[in-house]
Amino acid sequence: MATADQVKALVKSHGEGDNSRFYTVALQVAAGAARNGQIRFAQDLRDLVDSLRTRESHRKVAPIASVAQPRGELAQLFSASYPDLVVSDLALEEAVRSRLERVLLEQRQSDRLRSHGYLPMRRLLLTGPPGTGKTMTAHVLAGELRLPLFQVRLDGLITKFMGETAAKLRLIFDALAETRGVYLFDEIDALAGERGSTNDVGEIRRVLNSFLQFLEMEHSDSLVIAATNHPQLLDRAIFRRFDAVIDYPLPSPSVARQVIRNRLAHVRRRPARMGQT
Repeated sequence: MATADQVKALVKSHGEGDNSRFYTVALQVAAGAARNGQIRFAQDLRDLVDSLRTRESHRKVAPIASVAQPRGELAQLFSASYPDLVVSDLALEEAVRSRLERVLLEQRQSDRLRSHGYLPMRRLLLTGPPGTGKTMTAHVLAGELRLPLFQVRLDGLITKFMGETAAKLRLIFDALAETRGVYLFDEIDALAGERGSTNDVGEIRRVLNSFLQFLEMEHSDSLVIAATNHPQLLDRAIFRRFDAVIDYPLPSPSVARQVIRNRLAHVRRRPARMGQT
């Protein structure tokens, strides 16, 4: 059965309207029941969560489908998608998960925060080794908030012509203000490397200065996500332009075990045949 902490987490997530957290804890309860031999109860609980998620996603399809794909020059700068991932699809250390849940909570309560003179977190810098979930986090935030995900294509952004990259950056930030979504700048170190490095050139400095200025002046409702595997290469000024810097460590043994448990929890247990033990 559910532990005391799980019951409190269920009540808290319900009170805050955090359906994703509510479903995650419910699936944890189901996994614990399965381990204790309560197979029927565990399966019924998982089926209930699946049906509620399906019903919720059907209610929210229309706003996503109404967002058009980027056209014209923007099509060379973005790739658009409409993720359906949720927080429970991520296996993360609790410290990272709690920070992401705080971002989601503030986004869902943004009107309430603004009424008290505060702004929700919406500019995140994600750092850590490859494969730790940074890019997937952008997909999860888009899926949880039912927003389109626009991934900035650096190969279409960075050009060899002076001034052209800065002009394309302006197009990106204009689109960011016009269409609410999650905008992902992956491998941001290619765009925001430290000024004054030995291989620095004047055009790269101008691009970085433009990027910093656009971030400073940007006051939209969109989420801006930047990710890098090499935070040591970033210019120090870039860190001050983000509401939060979240470091993704390599998975611990407990996180690895959680991934395995989550996968096995969805496997139906076959009944034993006659004569088998």
